[in-house]
Amino acid sequence: MKTLLFLTTFLFVLFSCNTEDSSSNTRQNSINEDSLFIVQNYDKQEFTIPMRDGVKLYTVVYSPKDKSRKYPILFKRTPYSCAPYGADKLPKTLGSSMKLARDLYIFVYQDVRGRFMSEGAFVDMRPIHEEYKDSTDIDESTDAWDTIDWLIKNIKNNNGKLGMWGNSYPGYYAACACINAHPALVAATPQCPVTDWFWDDFHHNGAFFLTHYLPFGRFFGIKRTETYKEWPEPVFQFTSPDGYEFYMDNAVPLSKINDKLFHHQIPFWDSVIAHPDYDYFWQNMSLTPHLKNIKPAVLIVGGWFDAEDLYGPFAEYEQIEKSTPGNNTRLVIGPWKHGGFARGDGSVLGNVFFGNNPAPSDYYRDSIEFPFISYYLKGKGKADLPDALMFETGNNVWRKFNTWPPKNTVKESLFFHANGYLSEEKPNLANSYNEFISDPKKPVPYTEAITVRMTKEYMTDDQRFAAKRPDVLVYRTDTLKQDLTIAGKIKLKLYVSTNQSAADWVVKLIDVYPDDFENFEHNPPNIVMAGYQQMVRSEVFRGRYRNSFEKPEPFIANKITLVEFDLLDVLHTFKKGHRLMIQVQSTWFPLVDINPQKYVSNIYLAKEDDFVKALHRVYTSENSASSIEFSILVD
Repeated sequence: MKTLLFLTTFLFVLFSCNTEDSSSNTRQNSINEDSLFIVQNYDKQEFTIPMRDGVKLYTVVYSPKDKSRKYPILFKRTPYSCAPYGADKLPKTLGSSMKLARDLYIFVYQDVRGRFMSEGAFVDMRPIHEEYKDSTDIDESTDAWDTIDWLIKNIKNNNGKLGMWGNSYPGYYAACACINAHPALVAATPQCPVTDWFWDDFHHNGAFFLTHYLPFGRFFGIKRTETYKEWPEPVFQFTSPDGYEFYMDNAVPLSKINDKLFHHQIPFWDSVIAHPDYDYFWQNMSLTPHLKNIKPAVLIVGGWFDAEDLYGPFAEYEQIEKSTPGNNTRLVIGPWKHGGFARGDGSVLGNVFFGNNPAPSDYYRDSIEFPFISYYLKGKGKADLPDALMFETGNNVWRKFNTWPPKNTVKESLFFHANGYLSEEKPNLANSYNEFISDPKKPVPYTEAITVRMTKEYMTDDQRFAAKRPDVLVYRTDTLKQDLTIAGKIKLKLYVSTNQSAADWVVKLIDVYPDDFENFEHNPPNIVMAGYQQMVRSEVFRGRYRNSFEKPEPFIANKITLVEFDLLDVLHTFKKGHRLMIQVQSTWFPLVDINPQKYVSNIYLAKEDDFVKALHRVYTSENSASSIEFSILVD
């Protein structure tokens, strides 16, 4: 059988060399070379490993054929399948990069409890126990511990050291393993880790990310009745490529979703509906409070333009630094979309170019991840990474910091002015504001792309289309006379009012390119970078949570109210000749569900007649001066 696999792979490589597309041919050849290397150098074994409560988890082990020496173990736990299944079936790649696979490790993959071929019941973001009442209490930390213990004792030729990695949901499982960690777990790299589902993925400050959850939840959330090897069929199909129209017809209001799309087949959706606020349901899911007394070295990885899990890397780093200050924890953030460090070279995202000397993803895999794992698991090289290694967008360079956010900063505030200016001068007018009508039937689109999903590029998209809308307020600085580098979180202070009782507030921080800016080489002819309005950071805040995420409250009609919230961290240089822009709006569709604008106790249960037009105001007066506050990096 192994001979047949080798011949099949070899013939496939020869055949693929005749393709006409050279770039596609190069990529295919690389995949074929990787597949051939795995066939020639790795053996596969499948196991069902018993947990402390008797449940058995499907686990696959790829071991180097060369048994003359011992190897460390690299372990990934996933809810997304350990395919290919079958002892005679090998994957096209191994590990988080083939550079690691070629350096030879024992690679282990596991279907988490209740997913695919593993026994038991799956629980989304299964709560971590603060204490265990008896020997059969389980969570994701104990499942990791039990598996690691079994692997160290039963897999031949291991050197007694194990590392874990994972991107997105598997990043969550890698972080869970660091809690009450097994002694053999010496290093872990949670990458874009899911951390708290009220703050990342499909919730942002209480608002629901429609185009992220629905495409994901339509098949991931289906209740399993038996083990399986293939993904289930989704409970609904998209009937139009135009997401704006599809979601308007099928998901506004959200109370339509169960009848029109999910057909009451997604139990987790029922939980979402039942818990609209940050109550015990979401709080118990949060991983952050449990990240303490961390023993393994931790490399936390994220992307500045991760549309799914930007919150997680910063939250986990901050918590470990606070709870376990002596731990070897590093934070790496590059110019990546979700998981962009693991595939491609990371030099381009959408229309924006980040440099290729070296390309950011290549640099990460070769100069960050590989030496980190090699040092802690093999004792080779050095682990001289800084506490925080961050890619500075705008200047497109890597920066090293002793901590994040960096200490060498000064605070700066820019104030909104009624004439559309953004400046250091505080307004001096007595009663000044900008206003717009927000119409739930004609929400502001989040992208110009025709898509039913959350695009990977929206966080760098050109915002000129939105700036032209009458329901988007625009404030901008004069042309910068010198570079301005912002580092860390950004605080918004919005003095607002509405003539209704509810409102969302969407704020976008934008880098406006000069009118003579030349296109990047990769830009197609229809893209014009001159005057480009590149989104650098953005966030939505559901106004009902301005005082508490547990106890929402309505706005009092026409009363000036302070709404404060943070935009997540950035490290971005607004270059000389550019301008800094802020856009403010109340809808962002279909990325974010539509607020009815009439207060209801549960937006997931709102009815069509709850949705009303509203007059919103942002105040720019002396005593109600809306502003943005940030930290400027000082070298």
